[in-house]
This record gives sequence, C-alpha cells and structure tokens, in this order.
Amino acid sequence: MKLAIYGYGNLGRGVECAAQQNSDTELIGVFTRRNPSDVKTLFNTPVYSADDILDFKGKIDVLIICGGSATDLPKMTPALACDFNVVDSFDTHAKIPQHFEFVDAAAYSNDTTALISCGWDPGMFSLNRLYASAILPDGKDYTFWGRGVSQGHSDAIRRIDGVIDARQYTVPVEETLKAVRKGETPELTTRQKHIRECYVVAAEGADKEEITRQIKTMPNYFADYDTTVTFISLEEMKRDHSEIPHGGVVIRTGKTGACGEHSNTIEYSLKLDSNPEFTASALVAFARAIYRMNERGIYGCKTVFDIAPADLSPLSGDELRATML
Repeated sequence: MKLAIYGYGNLGRGVECAAQQNSDTELIGVFTRRNPSDVKTLFNTPVYSADDILDFKGKIDVLIICGGSATDLPKMTPALACDFNVVDSFDTHAKIPQHFEFVDAAAYSNDTTALISCGWDPGMFSLNRLYASAILPDGKDYTFWGRGVSQGHSDAIRRIDGVIDARQYTVPVEETLKAVRKGETPELTTRQKHIRECYVVAAEGADKEEITRQIKTMPNYFADYDTTVTFISLEEMKRDHSEIPHGGVVIRTGKTGACGEHSNTIEYSLKLDSNPEFTASALVAFARAIYRMNERGIYGCKTVFDIAPADLSPLSGDELRATML
C-alpha cells in the first residue's frame, strides 16, 4: 500500500512514524505548502511541494491529509478526493454531515474512495457509541474527553490574529463523571460535562481582551463551555505545554431483563501519551481499509461506521479467526 502525507505538522509526523510500524505500507513522500527544502522529516521521507501533488496521480494508493479542521480540511479533502483516495481526521462534529456531502460528491464523481473524521473522536469513540447503543438500546451514553490537549481546538485558537501559539486542554467535570460511573443517568448540557482551559502566547502589542472574546465566543469550539484563557510567555509554553497527551471515556449504562431490572455498563477508555501519534495510527489502519474498498470498486465518502473490521488488519481472514476471534 503506497501512502503519502499531505501536510507535515504533529499529525503528519505521527503518520510517518505509524507507516514505519506497518510492514505492508510504503511511504511515497510528504507534500507541504512550505518550501520543501526547509522541511526535515523523521525518517528522511522525500518532501515535495503541495503544488506538485497531481504529478503523483496514479502513484499513491491513499493520501492521508494532515490539515486542521477549522479551515484546511473543508477545502483540502474535497479537492484532493477528485484525484486520490483520501483519509482525513476532520473533527468539527457539528459540521461532519456537510463535510461528508462535499467529499462524497467529489469522490463519487471521480471513482475514488474517501474516509473522513477518522481518529479517536470522531473515530474509535464513534464506533463504541454505536456498538454500545445497539447492544443496550434501553440506556444512555456519555462521552468525556481529557484531561488532554485538543489539536483541533488549539489550532483554531492559533488562527486568531495576534496569537503566536496556543494549547487548549479539555477537562471533564469530575463530579459528573463520577455520577455516570455509578450508573446514574443525568440529563447533561455541554457545559456540565467539560471545561476548556486555554493557554495562549500573544504577540507583542496584541489586544488580549479581543483574543479572549474571540476564543470564548467561537461557535462549535468554545461558546458552549465554561472557558478560561490564560496568557503565558513563549518560554512557559515550551517548558510546561510541549507534550500533547489526551484520552477519555465512552460510557453507556443500559437496562436488560423482562422488566429492565438489571443494570449494565459498557466503558471504553483511552489514555494517550501522544494525541497526534495515536490519531495518526488510526489514520494508517483505516487507510488500509480504504485502499481495499477502492480496489473492490467501492467509491464515494465513508466514515468509520462503513468499514468492516477485517479490512483494518493486515492479517488474513484465516489468521484473524485463529488468533483474535
């Protein structure tokens, strides 16, 4: 499977690492909007200008797009799906249906196969919400993220004028999480489940009050949460916020029995030292499935709900049945 990376930030570097761990992949190159000579890759992967991507049409089985959800992926993924099988990690949940529609139109029209919103949430958490709700229909599910760095939310802050760097931590409200784990099924608003902590490095002379206002009122990212904004120096950012951990849990509590007399809880959890490296690992696994589906003549846009589990694994059906079933 010949893979390529489009965009080389934290996520792109994670894909490069993940490709090294999968023996059935070959990394063709990295495509960047920067000057290729200024980009040094971890494993000496060739670097090309993003402007030259069409020169590689027919030479790449799956292009993994490593841009930000705020402004990059809504444009990049539909455009690139016209010529390549693609995978992205678009994570603005409220806009997934619209993003799917645009990518689906591009892929179907050009006999390519695309996967959007792959990673851990959306992605692995999405699958576990589906499995749990199908198994326990008489119940409620809850998703808690963090404490950890959200790449998409951090990127959205960095797009604000006057911001040099930013990290956004998603933090579960501990009392709420404890109540759900006890089997309680409260009705919760977005604000009751999570807190947003933002650490921002502002440019000299930047209007910090205006930056704070833009963060706290940003729709789909911060407007519905209790959000704190703390301005720090670039040195503090490098010293205290250089790592990118994350994680979280999906919990469903449901009733079974003739009268619903028995309670059951399903919990799926992740604890990640590196959010981008885990997301990248998911992207590579799902790229394998997209490549196989395209080879079968299955075109258009897909999500993790449309992927057969066996297509994610490099193992054969016989090997899977003997070792994992």
